[in-house]
Amino acid sequence: MSDLDRVLAAVDADLDASLERLFAFLRIPSISTDKTFAPECRRAGQWLADDLATLGFTAQLAETPGHPVVLARSSGGAPRRVMFYGHYDVQPVDPLELWETPPFEPAILTNPEGVKRIVARGSADDKGQVMTFVEACRAFLKVTGKLPVEVTIAVEGEEESGSLNMPAFVAANKDALSADLALVCDTGMWDAETPGITVSLRGLMHEEFVVRCADRDLHSGYYGGAARNPLHVISKIIADVHGADGRVTIPGFYDNVRETPDEVKAQWAELGLTPENFLGPIGLSIPAGEQDRMLIELISSRPTFEVNGMWGGYIGAGSKTVIPAIATAKISCRLVADQDPAHVREVVRTFIRARIPADCSVEFLGGEGSRAVAVAHDSPDLKKAAKALADEWGRAPVTIGEGGSIPIVGHFKKTLGQDTLLVGFSLDDDRIHSPNEKYDLASFHKGIRSWVRILAALA
Repeated sequence: MSDLDRVLAAVDADLDASLERLFAFLRIPSISTDKTFAPECRRAGQWLADDLATLGFTAQLAETPGHPVVLARSSGGAPRRVMFYGHYDVQPVDPLELWETPPFEPAILTNPEGVKRIVARGSADDKGQVMTFVEACRAFLKVTGKLPVEVTIAVEGEEESGSLNMPAFVAANKDALSADLALVCDTGMWDAETPGITVSLRGLMHEEFVVRCADRDLHSGYYGGAARNPLHVISKIIADVHGADGRVTIPGFYDNVRETPDEVKAQWAELGLTPENFLGPIGLSIPAGEQDRMLIELISSRPTFEVNGMWGGYIGAGSKTVIPAIATAKISCRLVADQDPAHVREVVRTFIRARIPADCSVEFLGGEGSRAVAVAHDSPDLKKAAKALADEWGRAPVTIGEGGSIPIVGHFKKTLGQDTLLVGFSLDDDRIHSPNEKYDLASFHKGIRSWVRILAALA
């Protein structure tokens, strides 16, 4: 029996104990976006640091201006080192009344098809995924007394609130985070039987803008028809953003957009992603966006402009017939390889300013953006990970672009010079960021086994 087989057998034998540890982690309500939960965020970080210390890692809570980062390092003398990144913070649980079980009381529930699922906030995003890697390390150390590669672990507490302090932390800790390769487990599989490796992540530019018209809210009977309504101004701006063909009309928006190679698009076309199987489960049937693109391109390799919220005036119960003085909108743009978020922000602001009436004003409140990330399709480490996943799941993984953004991954390349392998085990129906978030028991169990195989392959 090889060391690899013995480690995999240990994973299977220790599954119940692994679940107990995960459940202890999930019980901590580490909601980073709500300052009242700051002590719980620290408690979650300390729990993980303490657990890693029991494995022989040098582990600490490294302070930032916000929530601390769990920073741990092994030191067994292996020739290669990898750096694993994840996050211990979670999204808020609202609306609480839609949860079928308390969000921080994890439970294993069986769905009508007989699939066992771990239900709790953070089960899939990202505590369950982090623990697949930690448990893989635990199994290696238990069976062989060492890891096949040296491991640095950096698990932050602010990913769900924008990772505001993580870029500076990475820059300040370059030596501690130095590695041959970065690993991330915050992505998903193609489906419940097919693993996936994410080879690209879209970048992000987010903006908030405030339009001001009159110097106070106005009586709509007295001023209606004469006074400018800022909600009308914003509505017109938003309506102008997309043309009839679904393309963004903002001049310069598509500058430097990298086209997906034809051979990759041909592979994607064979995956069978249709409006029926992608949009149907959420009650929709007709794709939005660029009409001359495949659905899979729209969600992975094309840039987007989305409105995240618009408000102004009276939104309470009953009626109040006013023309508001102020209206606000939040927008976000998902970016693809070679797009510069600073350039996109500037062309968006120019587009908006051109549509503000002369007697009105606009204020912008956007934060720092992040570039898209792309992994070379011929990367040797990518090929090793793909074979390891195929050995575990019995089928080759799909290499695909991820529509979402993990901003810090770009800094791993820019600041640390590290390429990143993004391997995750969540599923489309895991209800991430929604009530009743879940993580299939098989995702957790086979996720641990997958990391065992990947770590062995990377050695």
